[in-house]
Amino acid sequence: MTLHAASRDALAAAELRLLEIVDSAKDSAALGKLGEELFAVVGLLSGQPSLRRALADASTDPAGREGLLRGLLAGKVSDEALQVLATVVTVRWSNPRELVDGVESLARTTLLVRAERDGRLDAVEDELFRLGRIIAGNHELELALSDPAGDPAGKVALVDSLVAGKVDETTKTLVDQLVREPRGLGVVSGLSDLAALAAKRRERSVAYVRSAVELDAAQQDRLEATLTRIYSRPIALHVEVDPSLRGGLLIKIGDEIIDGSVAGRLAALRRDLAS
Repeated sequence: MTLHAASRDALAAAELRLLEIVDSAKDSAALGKLGEELFAVVGLLSGQPSLRRALADASTDPAGREGLLRGLLAGKVSDEALQVLATVVTVRWSNPRELVDGVESLARTTLLVRAERDGRLDAVEDELFRLGRIIAGNHELELALSDPAGDPAGKVALVDSLVAGKVDETTKTLVDQLVREPRGLGVVSGLSDLAALAAKRRERSVAYVRSAVELDAAQQDRLEATLTRIYSRPIALHVEVDPSLRGGLLIKIGDEIIDGSVAGRLAALRRDLAS
């Protein structure tokens, strides 16, 4: 998510308010409810351009924007959600779309905090990544879930048939929202973004590792320790097997690629010979 300067400041203010509310939440169920309510508002604003423009109009009185919000949502969402959203609509956003982006970000943060408190953040991160790999490997499934003309309820039902009872509730909520309201994101790239957000929540970087053969737990631990030492920060591994590498590893961290695969070395050799 890329925000202009005013929107970055607005999101920071809204996040502070959110974290105050999150800190006082009674249990993880309350956080789950708050995250779902914020996602519902994303859906409302996405479908009503005139409303999001009115709520993001910095030329109007902030109290008037808050009054409009409360008139629409009082009694329909929790007091906690109203408090967060009141902050959202009384600060200045660069444009209406970025206001909606901000509400979506707040919803995701709420749910990831829930997973963190439940000791499930590692599992959620891994589930999001693995689901992304599964969908990326099934072209028909990816098309069905990414089709902008597809029925949102049908997409959610399709995802539920894959994950119901198999993943954490936070994972399911995040994925359901992604396919219901993709907002320009493909489902695979959206899942990758969500997994990266979960990793960032734990102040870690993500190393995407492709290996010619499956790595056992000890090998993954050694690789994680090595990368953590190299980069001087904790590194989370996402590993997938890719026999086309023929041997070795291909590691991508941010924009950096470490190619230790046989295929990569052969390609480099061919380039050298051709030059």
